[in-house]
Amino acid sequence: MDFALSHELVELKERTERFVREQILPYENDDKQTVHGPSEELRRELVGLGRAAGLLSPHVGQEWGGLGLDHRAKAVVFEAAGYSPLGPVALNCFAPDEANMHMLEAVAEQHQKEEWLRRLAAGEIRSCFMMTEPAPGAGADPSMLQTTARRDGADFVIDGTKWLITGAVGATLAIIMAKNDSDALGPAGATMFLSPMNAPGIHIERVLDTLDRFMAGGHAVVRLEGLRLPESAVLGRVGAGFRYAQVRLAPARLTHCMRWLGAARRAHDIAADYARRRTAFGKPIGEHEGVGFMLADNEMDIHQSRLVIWHAAWVLDRGERGTHESSMAKVICSEAIWRVVDRSMQILGGLGITDDTIVARLFREVRPFRIYDGPSEVHRWSIARRVLRAGMTF
Repeated sequence: MDFALSHELVELKERTERFVREQILPYENDDKQTVHGPSEELRRELVGLGRAAGLLSPHVGQEWGGLGLDHRAKAVVFEAAGYSPLGPVALNCFAPDEANMHMLEAVAEQHQKEEWLRRLAAGEIRSCFMMTEPAPGAGADPSMLQTTARRDGADFVIDGTKWLITGAVGATLAIIMAKNDSDALGPAGATMFLSPMNAPGIHIERVLDTLDRFMAGGHAVVRLEGLRLPESAVLGRVGAGFRYAQVRLAPARLTHCMRWLGAARRAHDIAADYARRRTAFGKPIGEHEGVGFMLADNEMDIHQSRLVIWHAAWVLDRGERGTHESSMAKVICSEAIWRVVDRSMQILGGLGITDDTIVARLFREVRPFRIYDGPSEVHRWSIARRVLRAGMTF
């Protein structure tokens, strides 16, 4: 693995960093920021800035309007974008749209890409991914899927309840996971469907009040009742939904790590600057070991996280599935990033619990990262199973 960055990638990284610092940071206290994420008006304004800067949709192929970056380059650019929670919004590489675009590019038919991917890559519309369900449905265990898709003539009729559906409010497209019986188009299993959000049968029941507040559209409870979709709405093949979920989820876990690493670096920078300026007991607090050691631990956690991300990205760029590597990255990074932000708050003292800096908000944002896209415990269980299956090597 070569750690060197090309001249072009260094230039893109620096351009992204300047863009975020100069144009995006001033929007963090904009009154169009709501308790359920940036309003659609603010999102479009930010996307317009990203488009003007030539930074829109870095993860999407150039054919569809993006920059066509590989996973390694995304790791560099997404970290730079994540320095502000609104940076990924401006670059149109925020969750869940970024992962949805990746999956559409990999799986969708040409006509589906023209209808949905091109508009998503242009930032014209948003999307949501409907897999998670309330108990006893699918959560960390997707096999517990309760939502059904039954055949009715030439159509499929979908019924079920989804929850914690990020971005459902204001989305134009829904990617829906439902279990199906054996069908002429494929075996029994799970199938993904593409549906307009304004289709009869999709009902947003409420938006949940959650700890995090930077996800556009918030997190909703959605009821699917008699949602009728044609065969042309099937994404990929009938019965292959769980396989496509892995196409989406392994890279998505990693891009979450990339973006939140930028946020951790932001919190660390704020804490380090404060530790240089704030004095106590006759000298800057950073010169006291209690604070200095926290800064050192932050630096090591950030460095370790970046190396883990780059390695997993390298594995994906080699054409490997990267399931094991992305699971390890998800656990290592989500917990390290949480520690960095927590320490940064501690260094700031009373200032850290106020909104006079962004650290308190980042504290609220990064804590859920240890849960979504697979809790740390589930990833550890999955990693352990692979270790046990591997057997002895001596």
